[in-house]
Amino acid sequence: MRYIAVDLGDKRTGIAVGDDELRMAQPVCVLDVPIGEQLVDAIVKTIAQQGVDAIVMGLPLNMDGSPGQRVTITKHFADLLQTATGMPIHFQDERLTSSAAEEKLSQSGKTHKQKKKVRDAIAAAEILSDFLL
Repeated sequence: MRYIAVDLGDKRTGIAVGDDELRMAQPVCVLDVPIGEQLVDAIVKTIAQQGVDAIVMGLPLNMDGSPGQRVTITKHFADLLQTATGMPIHFQDERLTSSAAEEKLSQSGKTHKQKKKVRDAIAAAEILSDFLL
């Protein structure tokens, strides 16, 4: 099965793809679209381009595992995506994925501006990698 991972952000949303056969995830893009119908449309378009079967949404839990304040926003957006695509949606704990993405980028030699353009997609790949394990 092929998956698309979504690292939902207020202004930027990271997208990654992977499959359960190879158990590998790779960053695809960062969508510079605020949360709403335009973001749903952009993700639907990416789903069509990538040929995926299911969606994995990063779930913003607190460090103690309790639901963070953004869980409600994420679940509401997941409902919009599920309605638009009819695809199954899985949730994956996204704790520390941004830190892992930042660590990978710290050794990349990229400028701050270059890192900003890919950070969220790398975080989405981390979410998907965790899900596929």
